[in-house]
Amino acid sequence: MWSFALARLAGVLGLAVLLGLIFGQLWLWLLGLSCLYAAWQLIDLYRLDRWLSTRPKTDPPDMGGVWGGVVAQIVRLNRRKRFHKQRVLSLLRELRRSTAALPDGVIILSRHREIHWFNPPAGRLLGLKRGLDIGLRIDNLIRNPEFVKYLHGERFAGPLVIRPPKPGECYLSIQAVPYGAGQILMLVRDVTRQMQIEAMRKDFVANASHELRTPLTVISGYLDTLAEDPGVDPAWAGPIHDMRSQTQRMTLIIGDLLELSRLESTEGEAVRDPVDTGALLARLHRDALARGDRPAQVELSIESADGLFGSARDIESAFTNVLVNALKYTPATGSVHMRWWSDAGGAYFSVADTGIGIPEEHLPRITERFYRVDPGRSREQGGSGLGLAIVKHALQLHGGQLDVHSVEGKGSTFTCEFPLVRVWRRPERAVAEAAAQSAPRAKSA
Repeated sequence: MWSFALARLAGVLGLAVLLGLIFGQLWLWLLGLSCLYAAWQLIDLYRLDRWLSTRPKTDPPDMGGVWGGVVAQIVRLNRRKRFHKQRVLSLLRELRRSTAALPDGVIILSRHREIHWFNPPAGRLLGLKRGLDIGLRIDNLIRNPEFVKYLHGERFAGPLVIRPPKPGECYLSIQAVPYGAGQILMLVRDVTRQMQIEAMRKDFVANASHELRTPLTVISGYLDTLAEDPGVDPAWAGPIHDMRSQTQRMTLIIGDLLELSRLESTEGEAVRDPVDTGALLARLHRDALARGDRPAQVELSIESADGLFGSARDIESAFTNVLVNALKYTPATGSVHMRWWSDAGGAYFSVADTGIGIPEEHLPRITERFYRVDPGRSREQGGSGLGLAIVKHALQLHGGQLDVHSVEGKGSTFTCEFPLVRVWRRPERAVAEAAAQSAPRAKSA
């Protein structure tokens, strides 16, 4: 292409020289033919510019030389662009069709929580309208305090279930997934059926536990009478003892089931009654020291006079289950250390033991109902498998959480964490009184 252009320019100059030699005035011929050649190039440039301005409507001009090559390059680039554009549009349509076919809602939010796009199920579940709500902040459209708190949190821990404001409406599970430069992909699912099944399960467990409590009380009473009756055949002493043990274990399980059902059915947050945690922990410490099967060392450190605003019953239940769990799985030669302290972030109660520890793969599931790390050992210890589930629900009612660190074979540390709004600030002079009440006593030989 460039060789042809140079040859054409050389031909024009050669013709100008030839005419100048024949007719004279060489420079005039050179100037004239150069101007004609430049005018020709300007005409081609004008045709190219006009075609570029009206390119979608007109065909490319038929030009040779360099300008023809430029036109050919533009045509190839245009075809390639159209091909990629059609491919992107096809993928976009396929993505929209696939997301529209999903039973779950999908919403794309900007870093400012503005709606960029959503599929039809999301519009149906959340009542969004495509022509009106695109570009609006989603927290202005969904005015649910739990949702707003979840949306503006530092991290998205897990799905949030929104309760329906009116009876008959659906429960929604919302999961936010951050991606890109601060953008959020939000998944919305209708979990009404699952919530109804969960409610039925809770009602069944609560009702069954209530119904079993009365016959178990009767059976336990008769067994106690038989155990104390001197006229009973001595051969029945062993079976009666075993039946009493199993009845007591069933009574314990039913009591834990009722307690867990009560916690699960509690709506909203726990009450805000002042709770003297120092006195509570001192009493739990004395009870632990009175146990015949306790470890060699059971210590209590009260480092703060602060108490808690909450339900004394639920807090005592959580602390007791954490402590009993440590006492059960710590050998007689081991130690259990209870600690209570507070700081600028909240208040904390921890129980550290030197027991058998928990394998790492079991840690995410230890607060599930009836979950046992070692089923055989748990049954030997008489545990119900509900203690840590009770702890989790009791802490959640107080806005807290349970943190567990454990090393298999070396021991575990369970920490109950309470937010600052639940801390009851008390005079520092109460620390000395609480510490004096909880002075550790060594186990007698």
